[in-house]
Amino acid sequence: MSNILKSPSGTGDKAKETTSSATSGITGAGKTVASTLGNTLGSATNTVGGVVGATTRGLGDTVNSATGGIGKPLGDAITNVGSGVEKAGKDVSEGIKKAGDMRQPEDAG
Repeated sequence: MSNILKSPSGTGDKAKETTSSATSGITGAGKTVASTLGNTLGSATNTVGGVVGATTRGLGDTVNSATGGIGKPLGDAITNVGSGVEKAGKDVSEGIKKAGDMRQPEDAG
């Protein structure tokens, strides 16, 4: 009689495997979406930062060329702002991509 109340051997294990497999499939799909989104946004940020940075640097060079020594401090300042914007875009882009890949950023130190 005690055998009637017992579940067949392995049935509980199969249910656990199915649940685990479904959970890992959902997690994998979520990681794929996050990675794709992170890479897309990261690349777009990198592109925008690069374009804005290059444009600003070009403007600074133009100011330097047009004004000679008189406008050089202004031209250099504009060029430096452009370089800073481009670097910031790259840094933000890398952070977004790492977040999408669910990686931790390296220590700042």
